[in-house]
Amino acid sequence: MSHVVVKNDPELDQQLANLDLNSEKQSGGASTASKGRYIPPRLRNREASKGFHDKDSSGWSCSKDKDAYSSFGSRDSRGKPGYFSERGSGSRGRFDDRGRSDYDGIGNRERPGFGRFERSGHSRWCDKSVEDDWSKPLPPSERLEQELFSGGNTGINFEKYDDIPVEATGSNCPPHIENFSDIDMGEIIVGNIELTRYTRPTPVQKHAIPIIKGKRDLMACAQTGSGKTAAFLLPILSQIYTDGPGEALKAVKENGRYGRRKQYPISLVLAPTRELAVQIYEEARKFSYRSRVRPCVVYGGADIGQQIRDLERGCHLLVATPGRLVDMMERGKIGLDFCKYLVLDEADRMLDMGFEPQIRRIVEQDTMPPKGVRHTMMFSATFPKEIQMLARDFLDEYIFLAVGRVGSTS
Repeated sequence: MSHVVVKNDPELDQQLANLDLNSEKQSGGASTASKGRYIPPRLRNREASKGFHDKDSSGWSCSKDKDAYSSFGSRDSRGKPGYFSERGSGSRGRFDDRGRSDYDGIGNRERPGFGRFERSGHSRWCDKSVEDDWSKPLPPSERLEQELFSGGNTGINFEKYDDIPVEATGSNCPPHIENFSDIDMGEIIVGNIELTRYTRPTPVQKHAIPIIKGKRDLMACAQTGSGKTAAFLLPILSQIYTDGPGEALKAVKENGRYGRRKQYPISLVLAPTRELAVQIYEEARKFSYRSRVRPCVVYGGADIGQQIRDLERGCHLLVATPGRLVDMMERGKIGLDFCKYLVLDEADRMLDMGFEPQIRRIVEQDTMPPKGVRHTMMFSATFPKEIQMLARDFLDEYIFLAVGRVGSTS
């Protein structure tokens, strides 16, 4: 068997030696074009030495960094962002080497969606309203005004019942008012009272408004329909407009940076049923019209996903049923660290419905400020022993207010 040594053709060896994987780059933009890469018409007449990008452009376009970061400029043959480009990159190719998008040339501009999320978590807290005066009204909205105030309800006609007995007991009880103008509640509240067509305060409002404005805790016994909702919403919102968001804004912005989007309401109103919660929420919308305060409502028996999305838009005043609020807190969507105002409406009904463990969990076992630091108000139609114990635990040097029934003398 013969063994023959086969020698390579010297011409073939020379051709293989001349092959270079980087020959495409060394040959400049013209050879790149010859390889079948699409060149936009506006770039076809540029000098080959410049290629597709200015050598003096900044960012990813530096010539020495072009190899390492070329994936940011790559696109597939259809001009769309390619997950795997012609250069073997795994990038989406959002920006080219000049930091500009091949679509509209705005790559260097701030993207409002993601940039806003990174800084503030898609929340209404992220606007510049903290730098403004919260006591000044925003421009009016004819559509929203029609929606909120088209059908007004002033409650029971208390003008005929000025002789209803009202008893206020407690130390240093502030004097009651006869008209809304007797106490300064700010420009926004005054305008919204006129829009709601409230002519004069009800008996519970005459006494409760100056007590709450004086930052005193309150335990009030008043019947349903006595105007107690406005009795606590008006002074609470007035104080929020005067004081602004405070530290709650910083907390929301810090959480928004990491995508947690946890809301820290300034005021919390607890109600026993979703019907009452929605009613209080609608009243809060009226009295927060033309302000920077955004009320929200959460209650059981409804889509929690929709309620979470509404919360993430911002929440300064929260109306909630106890069970759903505990759920939101355990999900990390609501924090009570900066809650200045706590209201328990129809507290006797909440106890009758078995909500006392949830109420104590919210008030005593979480991050809510203790009594004496927060401002607490309780409203109840009756004052049994259980309510007295709750008032003793939640209220600090409170004033007890008893409002008689319409048509009664006791």
